Amino acid sequence: MRAVVQRVTQASVTVGGQQISAIGQGLCVLLGISLEDTQKELEHMARKILNLRVFEDESGKQWSKSVMDKEYEVLCVSQFTLQCILKGNKPDFHLAMPAEQAEGFYHSFLEQLRKIYRPELIKDGKFGAYMQVHIQNDGPVTIELESPAASATTSDPKQLSKLEKQQQRKEKTRTKGPSESSKERPAPRKEDCSASSGAEGDVSSEREP
Repeated sequence: MRAVVQRVTQASVTVGGQQISAIGQGLCVLLGISLEDTQKELEHMARKILNLRVFEDESGKQWSKSVMDKEYEVLCVSQFTLQCILKGNKPDFHLAMPAEQAEGFYHSFLEQLRKIYRPELIKDGKFGAYMQVHIQNDGPVTIELESPAASATTSDPKQLSKLEKQQQRKEKTRTKGPSESSKERPAPRKEDCSASSGAEGDVSSEREP
């Protein structure tokens, strides 16, 4: 799970020309959910965001207070493009959790924020919609956060490649019917142990690729 957290003086979300959500001073959070994310990552990220000390205290000391300490608002927006990897110059999003799973996960994340903090101060955009997100960054201050699982994956190229291949196989399974190898075939005839290499070729052709 990845999050881009921005300290803002105000932020809002517009869909189809209509403003659907807005906050004053607080945090605007862009959240990218990965294939590997679980409840553990969800809870970790929610705690991290709400306890992030990016505000000053009453005496003006910087980096002393969290959004909860200041009782400010949080605007959370789902952004799958944060799970992008580049193939040449083309963005690839195979590591992002598919929308049908991510929607429920995202709403669980919002509920976790509301469970920890005051529910009325947690706002969000519209999952899956084409949004215009207006952010007035204060500072500017922008913090990038990753869950421990995401950090381990992105630092290990082999693990990254493995996840890509797993997702590609899943997509092929969704769009492809049963393979030829899964169809019933007649059992091969028994051959004499002195059969030629051609007979061995017949037997090996029955094996799964």
